[in-house]
Amino acid sequence: CTVIFTRMVTKDLHKPISILFCNLAFSDLFTSFSGFWISMLFITNPDITIFGSKDMLAPYALYTVSILSTIYNLVSIGIERYLAVAESMRTRFRVARHHSIAVVLINWVLAFFLGCLPLMGWNCLHREKNLSVLYSPFCIDYLIFIAVPNVVVAFIIPLFTYLRIIIILRKRKLRMKACGQATGSYKSAEIQVARTSIFIWLLALISYAPFFAGVIFDATNHQCCVDLYPGIYIFRNFTAMLITMNCLGNPMIYTLKVKILGAKLKALKRLFTSRVQACTI
Repeated sequence: CTVIFTRMVTKDLHKPISILFCNLAFSDLFTSFSGFWISMLFITNPDITIFGSKDMLAPYALYTVSILSTIYNLVSIGIERYLAVAESMRTRFRVARHHSIAVVLINWVLAFFLGCLPLMGWNCLHREKNLSVLYSPFCIDYLIFIAVPNVVVAFIIPLFTYLRIIIILRKRKLRMKACGQATGSYKSAEIQVARTSIFIWLLALISYAPFFAGVIFDATNHQCCVDLYPGIYIFRNFTAMLITMNCLGNPMIYTLKVKILGAKLKALKRLFTSRVQACTI
């Protein structure tokens, strides 16, 4: 909420990458709220989260939408950063605000379409065949359809884009060094980008790999849910906790470490304090 508020009220932060950052924060907030909904259902009636019911269809669908939106935003930010670095020496193409807005709209439309497919009929409410044990009343084939391509997208594309960014920065540093120019700032920028890229990729790997493993186990498992209780459901809750931790980690990596955002947040605080004092006087 702090990231969204700060970026919305600060005009000079309305850049293409800032729009993607703000949308990522909104996706993480949406994930947290939908996960809180599922948690409340688990507290009030644990059986429906284990054996499945119609009441779990909408919360799981919204949770899927929010996770997909977060993944697509992470991929979009990686591509935008790559274009910003790769095309920085060219003037033919620049990522503009309308490009970022279009990407945000496409991400949400795609996430809502894929995430709401169970609400449109792709579920196993009235049939026990192909029923997911972990995420009933979802079907196993739907989980495979959602998990496999999106996990590949979440891991492969960011890894490629950030590796390309590091390679481009290193080539330019060597070129500047060959020309006798100072490379101190480029070296620090390369270290910062490399460190941030590693954090981003590791956070995504730690957050989504256990969930993907749970889906694969669900697809290959032939045991009844009663036989798997309670160990496998503890693991399911653990994967949900990791996804929520990803929502907490994204602002720290992408936005709260940005010095200009912190400076703007302090400026807003001082402005608010001065206005309160003026009103008091």
